[in-house]
Amino acid sequence: MAHQPPILLIDSPSLYFRAYFGIPESAARTADGQPVNAVRGFLDMLAQLVRTRRPDRMVCALDHDWRPAWRVELLPSYKAHRVAPEGGEVVPDTLSPQVPMILEVLDALGITVVGATGYEADDVLGTLSVTQPGPVEVVSGDRDLFQLVDDARQVRLLYIGRGVAKLEDCDDVAVRTRYGVPANRYADFAALRGDPSDGLPGVPGVGEKTAARLIDRYDGLPGILAALDDRASGFAPGLRTKLEAARDYLAVAPKVVRVATDVPLPELATALPTAPADPDRLLELAQRWNLAGSCRRLVDALAGGS
Repeated sequence: MAHQPPILLIDSPSLYFRAYFGIPESAARTADGQPVNAVRGFLDMLAQLVRTRRPDRMVCALDHDWRPAWRVELLPSYKAHRVAPEGGEVVPDTLSPQVPMILEVLDALGITVVGATGYEADDVLGTLSVTQPGPVEVVSGDRDLFQLVDDARQVRLLYIGRGVAKLEDCDDVAVRTRYGVPANRYADFAALRGDPSDGLPGVPGVGEKTAARLIDRYDGLPGILAALDDRASGFAPGLRTKLEAARDYLAVAPKVVRVATDVPLPELATALPTAPADPDRLLELAQRWNLAGSCRRLVDALAGGS
């Protein structure tokens, strides 16, 4: 059977934060000295992805709500350490102005961008992963998105934890090899293990290996919690005590970690453009922000060049 081109679902915040910290500000500035390192890096990553993955569709997802109230209500510690004193997310002062630049360039190119009120980019990606025809390739450096991997629906995660040049193309076998659990149990695994970067405490004293062993034995958190009610279930006394103490947390944490797949999204034009939607505007933006090289690389990639 002929290879079908995938849709690339881009975790935009993951990419532009990575670009910002990966390229020195001194290496990418406008004529008047404004940093454009995140913009340049983001566009170059897209160009490399288009060249190497050969998609025919693409959507860039945004965080319209990086810390949704419904998740905080379930778990107040969720991302609490990333809240700025004045409210909102802690974002470097020189990154914030670059996000609108990225959006302007994507609009001039004709690449679809979407977010949803009350949801994170992860949730938009999760919804698109189950509503868009496959193959689907989700691009992110966020470990939570391992849960979207689904071999039956041809959904893979292109994990960029070590950068786009060293991306890991992950199917269910890759998730099992990496963590010892299937992709559809990753949310339960993450809840048990915890994730300091998201303010998830986990169960004290339960690390990755123990979490994976428990999930394998009891087929997920519901089975683990049911077994806790059975005094003959064979838990070591110390482990039983730890899990019992964490019951309230375990009742809500999986809902916080689990990516939404039912976000209300508009009809989207997902086809990847082969030429800029507004070439004159793109040229003007490229000149104004000193992005000629990055814009040219992405335009060439879209046109099918190497």
